[in-house]
Amino acid sequence: MAKLTIDDLKKIKEKSLKETSLRYGEANIKITVHMGTCGIAAGAREVMNALMEEMAAADRQDIRVVTSGCMGMCSSEPNVTVETEGSEPIVYRDMDSNRMRQVFKRHVLLGEVQTDFALGKM
Repeated sequence: MAKLTIDDLKKIKEKSLKETSLRYGEANIKITVHMGTCGIAAGAREVMNALMEEMAAADRQDIRVVTSGCMGMCSSEPNVTVETEGSEPIVYRDMDSNRMRQVFKRHVLLGEVQTDFALGKM
């Protein structure tokens, strides 16, 4: 195996940063629906379905939707995290399909954090 140079390492670092940043794939907003067992039992599938309907209607290519496991805050499930480039991530608690639609329309599209059911900043 050939030795890596400093330039090789810099290229690897740049590639890794691109692959893990919100901008990868032209996305500057990331929405994470926490779908551990407790989240699914609390209704995370319905939350995800509502989010996907809103995404289809908005036809935005700069928003990435991902799933993850439990955050460890089972009593507040379903939880959704919204990360917008340049802002602190916001975790929303006790989500349902109506709240998800509101968060999508007001926070994701308009930038208005919905403090009534925001758990806090990460």
